[in-house]
Amino acid sequence: MEEFTQLVELMATLRGEKGCSWDKKQTTKAFKTFLLEEVYELIDAIDKDDYKALKEELGDLLFHIVFISQICKDEKQFDIKEVVSSVYKKMYNRHPHVFMDAPSDKPIEKKWEEIKKDEKEDYSLLSNVPSAMPALLRAHIISRRAAHVGFDWESVDGIYEKMSEEIEELKRAGQSGDTGSIKEEIGDLLFTVVNISRFYNVDPEDALRLTCNKFIRRFSYIESKIELKTSSLSEMDSLWNEIKIIENKGG
Repeated sequence: MEEFTQLVELMATLRGEKGCSWDKKQTTKAFKTFLLEEVYELIDAIDKDDYKALKEELGDLLFHIVFISQICKDEKQFDIKEVVSSVYKKMYNRHPHVFMDAPSDKPIEKKWEEIKKDEKEDYSLLSNVPSAMPALLRAHIISRRAAHVGFDWESVDGIYEKMSEEIEELKRAGQSGDTGSIKEEIGDLLFTVVNISRFYNVDPEDALRLTCNKFIRRFSYIESKIELKTSSLSEMDSLWNEIKIIENKGG
């Protein structure tokens, strides 16, 4: 596509002899924070159904991908063509039911994991889930992968029972005052809640993000009505319930 080629050429110029001094000194490691920022801006645009912003943020993310690929080309590692070719080949091979007329009686997710295992000699179902990933999202992916191979509860009722068990264990840990045990039990409880969200096909990161936004919105309402430092908890609770009623009525 002509526009993509122009973007690649633009990046090569920026990194070239007569290019931008800032662009030329960048390394792949410098993009860790940049990429996180761009992805979160993209997610924000998706949440808001803001397609103008979505188009812009997709472009920014694409630019970063082209930028990193150019750095790797300059270091004689690979170029953007190899990136595109590699992902094309991978996605083609992982969809045999679409491109190779190879129907399977196995669920698509399970077949996908089998193909990934064949592709990589050191493949492990869980070991390649990035540890730098937000813990809630990482828990969701870990539990989902385990479920794909049958390591799962038969119904959500079993997870609710597990949650009750974890709450009791957390209470006992709290009574003991053992910080290490409390931390471990909180983790176990959160992991169980993540499994509940998975059973309902809800992304826990998305669910918690919505709740955080809701809390900020409602707390801001309280903040706009009273002086927080000199107000009582009952006053704040009253306003909290007030904004809940307003929101529920759509006012």
